[in-house]
Amino acid sequence: MKLILLGAPGAGKGTQAEKICDKLGIPAISTGNIIRAALKNGTEMGLKAKSYMEAGQLVPDEVVIGIIQERLKEDDCKDGFILDGFPRTIPQAQALEDMGIIIDKVIDIEVPDEKITARMSGRRVCSKCANSYHLIYKQPKVAGVCDACGGELIQRRDDAPETVQARLVEYHEMTEPLKDFYSKLGKLRIVEGQEEVKDTTRLVFAALED
Repeated sequence: MKLILLGAPGAGKGTQAEKICDKLGIPAISTGNIIRAALKNGTEMGLKAKSYMEAGQLVPDEVVIGIIQERLKEDDCKDGFILDGFPRTIPQAQALEDMGIIIDKVIDIEVPDEKITARMSGRRVCSKCANSYHLIYKQPKVAGVCDACGGELIQRRDDAPETVQARLVEYHEMTEPLKDFYSKLGKLRIVEGQEEVKDTTRLVFAALED
């Protein structure tokens, strides 16, 4: 099965990708991970990406698409795959179509912006050992102090409310239009993200069978 996972940052796509990967035995392909792998392996597209990154520029679509194309030709993708983080835009989705890659289903995990902001901005990380906590869901025994090493718990810049909200705005402008794109192709399945991961997983698996 060839799948795409959609959802705003913080909607839990990565966790669900791992669950699907375990159940179906197909690789979960994250754009960031394969770009890093292409850089490490020195592939043609990886070297092109490196030239842009070293110049402090965004890697253009044609290079990202080339790296995706290289990855999807590998043996472990012959029975299917999960794309997480690609496509991000309509042109990228159209490029997949133009490659002749037939996507079976697109699962969109929907979580309200306010819940994502609360979920992400509540995270705290130990400044010493990097253990992760949450102000609501995983509180330390002593406020602001890591249970494991006694280090100070801090909020990462990426988890600051203003950063989270900026990423959500970008998602709604650039990526959310993909819902309409894949809905017109009859491939979109919407899953309402739940408070418990296992409940979201149950709905995702039901959508895969739909």
